[in-house]
Formats: sequence, structure tokens, C-alpha cells
Amino acid sequence: MLSNESLHPPAFSRSNSQASVDSSTSVEEFWREIESIKESSVGVKEEPPATPTTPTTPTTEVKPVDEGELEAEWLQDVGLSTLISGNEEEDGKALLSTLTRTQAAAVKKRYNTYTQTLRKKNKQPVRDVRDIFGVSESPPSDSCDHATQLDGTKEEKELPGVTNPSGPLPGDASLSSATLSNGVQDEEGSFVDLQSGSMSILEAIPGLPAHTNGSADAEPPVPSALHDDDYLKKNIPPEAEELSFEVSYSEMVTEAPNRNKWKKSDIKKEDCALTKFIVQKTRFGWTETGDLSPEDMKKIRHLSLIELTAFFDAFGIQLKRNKTERGRGRDSGIFGVPLTVLLDNDRKKDPEVKVPLVLQKFFQKVEESGLESEGIFRLSGCTAKVKQYREELDARFNADKFKWDKMCHREAAVMLKAFFRELPTSLFPVEYIPAFITLMERGPHIKVQFQALHLMVMALPDANRDTAQALMTFFNKVIANESKNRMSLWNISTVMAPNLFFSRSKHSDYEELLLANTAAHIIRLMLKYQKILWKVPSFLITQVRRMNEATMLLKKQLPSVKKLLRRKTLEREVSSPKTSKVTQKSPSRRMSDVPEGVIRVHAPLLSKVSMAIQLNSQTKAKDILAKFQYENSHSSSECIKMQNQRLYEVGGNIGQHCLDPDAYILDVYHVNPHAEWVIKH
Repeated sequence: MLSNESLHPPAFSRSNSQASVDSSTSVEEFWREIESIKESSVGVKEEPPATPTTPTTPTTEVKPVDEGELEAEWLQDVGLSTLISGNEEEDGKALLSTLTRTQAAAVKKRYNTYTQTLRKKNKQPVRDVRDIFGVSESPPSDSCDHATQLDGTKEEKELPGVTNPSGPLPGDASLSSATLSNGVQDEEGSFVDLQSGSMSILEAIPGLPAHTNGSADAEPPVPSALHDDDYLKKNIPPEAEELSFEVSYSEMVTEAPNRNKWKKSDIKKEDCALTKFIVQKTRFGWTETGDLSPEDMKKIRHLSLIELTAFFDAFGIQLKRNKTERGRGRDSGIFGVPLTVLLDNDRKKDPEVKVPLVLQKFFQKVEESGLESEGIFRLSGCTAKVKQYREELDARFNADKFKWDKMCHREAAVMLKAFFRELPTSLFPVEYIPAFITLMERGPHIKVQFQALHLMVMALPDANRDTAQALMTFFNKVIANESKNRMSLWNISTVMAPNLFFSRSKHSDYEELLLANTAAHIIRLMLKYQKILWKVPSFLITQVRRMNEATMLLKKQLPSVKKLLRRKTLEREVSSPKTSKVTQKSPSRRMSDVPEGVIRVHAPLLSKVSMAIQLNSQTKAKDILAKFQYENSHSSSECIKMQNQRLYEVGGNIGQHCLDPDAYILDVYHVNPHAEWVIKH
């Protein structure tokens, strides 16, 4: 993060800044790491010194861009390129139809800025904002330069067609009918504007189901959480706090009555200062990031970035003000090569690999003999050996000719840090750090910081997220041996911050230390909340289901939708807008070969390949697996096969979903009655 001429501790007042360093020891560790980075770069041919600001890969210059280009990039990043290109894309329309009130406000705000910038250049946008949201455009003064808080604004109240994907909000976070006075709430919490003067894309998708189970008739709501006697433990200790994944984080923030009165939470060295969170398992169980299909995880990433932007908007914080910094990278070798290129090469050996094999080898070398080595990630290792191993790895690793037995754990630790520092782009998006600094200064509470971090992790590319998860798992093994290696959670985060978050921009020494300290705090949060950070929030999964339903309806009815949109556009041009309403139709239930409440489960790899299961309110995924295990218990080989099997819901309103063994299948069936059920690896 620091330029070459500023590799000495800055003289600045240790004020009450949120991110000021809590311990002189940590400051010294930070500067030692910077000095170590500088020394390790000596002798690396034709590469600039490796500091967090200037990684050892050749870099491209970041050209200044205007607001319109920034917002165009954001719209593309969240899967709404159709708003820029004008192409008819079902996924973009389906995504718009599933947005919550705050998410829609975030999209509208960025699209307004994009269109206003085009008009200043005497260019016309391909879509009118009224065709998207069905409301009048904001005045030109409504710019992203002025980060508008979402609670209580007129713009937010007028957004039509947006949904609350989680149903009613619990407790003090419930949606106020006054806040949405321009809409009518249906049974599932979605809102349809009755006063809008034009037809929007959101409203022009005929046949969107009014209920999450896809039926036309209202059914009793599916309970989202376990009964009190089924909870893991409802008694939450005084030092712990309950955390919900069922409600949109941005909606909770905007509806919190005392949001502006939250006390600032200081960064303290004691691990106990970080709140312990209790997340209750719902009747749908947990969903890990690897449990969903790649197509659905892509939708999760898009929704997460929209939600993260809306979350920061709620605090009046601009999430991203500069173009993503990218280096050119290398096409071959190990160091300075993009994660995706490394994984493409590794998958020629192992098609299922998710974390670069060379990184797994670094983990393995440290775990073999270095977990108890004092200061394992503080040591710089032998410079000559590190240089030799780097060259050999670049030349021989992909051909499986590198001899790992000669490398010791110290060199492995040094090269692990260099591996991340020299990636063409930072493992974590460093452009979000300023927003996190402002959030910590304004807000808050650790819970709010975790929610922002959780969304950031969900928005990461698959390669970055899987690698980050493996890295945090590895570091927790190091921290578990703190009594011998003297590497605490605080030490690891301080030393690794300059390697995992780096920027190519120039900053003052004070700003650099502030950025580094905030990055270290983010790493501490990731390590502390490792067990819950990689679980997909259920409100995002609900939105993905609705998005898939909308996409299927659009594909079936796209010609009529196009005709309807053209007719409405012509009507608006020749006459004053008139209130219109689209009758919502729900798809008819598919006739099935099994009765209501009965599912047919397929197990193609077992001798008993199919079985009809009568569901009741207590049937769990693990019960179905146990039944198949019993039916196939005549063979020891079949028992071995069952040990690695999981129950999946496939199709319907989800691509593929590996179910938690504790998931109640009748509840899953109600929200996805057209799914197929398969037991497989």
C-alpha cells in the first residue's frame, strides 16, 4: 500500500480515529512486513519492488473515467448490461423483477447518473428510466455525488414492482405501510404500484407467481425457522447476539428505528471485543457457497453487489468511486498469474479443483512442520533460496517436476505471501476499503460491519471466494497453535493485510496506514466469523428462485411482453399516461405421476435407484438418505457409496441445490414443487 519513498513509520497524532492502531507492537509488525516486502523484491528481474501499492507484476495505468463510465461498469457487474446495450435479455428483466425496495433504489440511482452523463454528451440512452421503473426520472441534481440515504426519501416510496423476498420482516424491522403508501402489499410482501403513469419492465412480466411455491392459490405460509424445541439452542448468552440471514440487510438498516444512534465500535486488540453471533438454522438448513450451481451462484454474485451497494447507500456512503485496478498479469508460470488461469491449468489434472494446487502445496508444507514454528509469517526466509524456488516453480510446477521435499516451511510461508501480493488483482476488492473506513467511523456496530463483509464475500468471483475460504481455514489452523508460534489473530491479520489488499494509487503515509489497519480489521472479521461467513443468506436464495421463475415465464411469453411494451410506449408518446395494471397469472401446477406431498427420489449410483417418499412436516434430508442406506445395506460397497452421498433438489426454480442434511424436505417441496430429487456425490 506504500510507495517506495515512504517505508518508514509516519509521524502522526494517534487521535480517536476508528482505525488508528491499537498497539505499538502492531505498528512495528506492519512496518517490518513492509520492509520485508521491499527486501524480498531485490533480485526479481524486471519487476518493481513489491509493496502493497506496487505488486511485482507489470501494471496497467488506471485512466481517469467519468461517473457515467463508472456506473456503466457497475450495471454490467451486477448483470444489468441490458440497460446499456438495449438487447432483450431475459435474465436482466428477471433480475429487475426480484429486487427489493432498497435494491431497486440503488439500481435506479446509478442508472439515472449513467443516463444524465450521456445527455451531457448529447447522447441518448437506449432505455428510458420510465420503461424500467415506471416512474418519472429524478431531476438532474440527483447525482451519485450526493449519497442519498434511502430511508424516507420520495424516490424510494414511489418505486413500483419491487419485492420483499423474505416476506414480512420480524420485530422492529417490519416494513411500514406508511413508508409504502403508494403500493398495495400482497400476501408474500411484494408491492405493485397503482399510481404509476406508465408500464415498467418490472410490471410487464405477466404470470409472475404471487406466492413462493408457484401456485395461484394462497397457502399457509411456510415457517422459515425451526420451532423453539428444534433450535440448536435458543438461549443466547449475554455476550452474544442473534444474527438473521432471512431478511435483506439493506432493508433492515433502513427500517431500524435507532439507526443513526448506533455507537461507534472501536478496534481493540482483544479477540473477545468481537461480538459472538448466533445464527439459528432455519427449516431449509444451511446453504454453503459450493451447494448451488455455477449459474445460480452467478446470480447470487449479482444480487450481492446490488445489495451491498444499497446497504452502503443506507448510510450515505458511496461504495466505489474509481475504476477497478487491474494488472496485465502473466500467461504462464505461477507468480503473477491470474487465479482463473492457474485453475484452468490445474483442472487438466483434477477437474474438481477449486483452489490453485500450488497454493495447496504451500499450505501443506507449513502444516507439515511449521504450525508450531515461532513467528512463522513474520520471518523473511533465505532470500537466495526463495529466489531459486520461485524460478523453479515457474518453470517446473505445471509439469510436476518441482521437488517439494527440499523446501522448508519458512520458504513456503514467504512464497505464500508473495503469491497473493503478486496477483494481477488483489484477492479482495481494495476499492471497497474507503467505504469500509467510512462505515466504521459512522456505524458502527460489529454486526453492521459483518453484514457488509458478508455481502462483499458473496459478490467475489468464484475463484477468489474459494481461495479466500481455503486461506482463512489455513490461517485458523495457524492461530490454533498461537501458544507455540506466537501468531495470534491480531498478528496474522496485521502481517497479511499488505499482502491481501494492495492498491496502485498513491496515498500519504497516514492514509496508507489507515487503509492497512482497516484491511487488517476486515481480515480479523473473516477469521473470527469463518464458520458463518461462507453461508449464503437465505434472502438471496429466495431472490434467485424468483429470478429463475421470472426467466422461465419470460421465455414462454417474451413475444407478448415485447408487443405489450411497444404498445405502452406508443400510448405514452401520443397521450397522457393512464394507470394500468397487468393481471397476475400463476403457472398451473404440472401434472405429476406422484400424489401431493409425495416425492420420487432418484439414486442412479445405487442398486436401489428410485423410491417414492411420503413427506411429513418432520421429514429431513438425512432421513431420506438413511432410508436409501437401509434399502442398500445388503452390500458393503453400497454402504461405502452412501457415505459420500447428498440429497439434491434439481430444476424447478433452482438450478441445483445440495441440501443440508437437517433441511425439512416438505418445506423445500412447498417452495419448489416442480423440482426433481436426486441422491449423488
